[in-house]
Amino acid sequence: MANLKSSIKDVRRTARRTERNLARLTRIESAVKAVRMAATPEAGRSALREASSLLDRAARKDVVHWRAAARQKARLARFVETKFAKQQV
Repeated sequence: MANLKSSIKDVRRTARRTERNLARLTRIESAVKAVRMAATPEAGRSALREASSLLDRAARKDVVHWRAAARQKARLARFVETKFAKQQV
C-alpha cells in the first residue's frame, strides 16, 4: 500500500484510468465484432466507420498504440471489401 499522500492519489488516479480504458477497449471490441458480423455491405461499411472512429479516439488518448489502431483499421477495411465483393459476384 502506498504511504505518501501523492502516491495514494496516484493509486486512485490509476484505478480511474484503468476503468475508463477498459470501457474504451470493450467498446472497440464490440465495434470490431459488429463489423465482422455485418450481413449487408451498407451495415458493414457503417460499422467500419464506427469502429474506425473508436480506434482513432483510443489511439489519440494512448489507450491503443497508433500503429496498432491503423493496422486494425486496415485489416477491417480489407475484410469488409473482400467479404462483400464475394457476395456481389
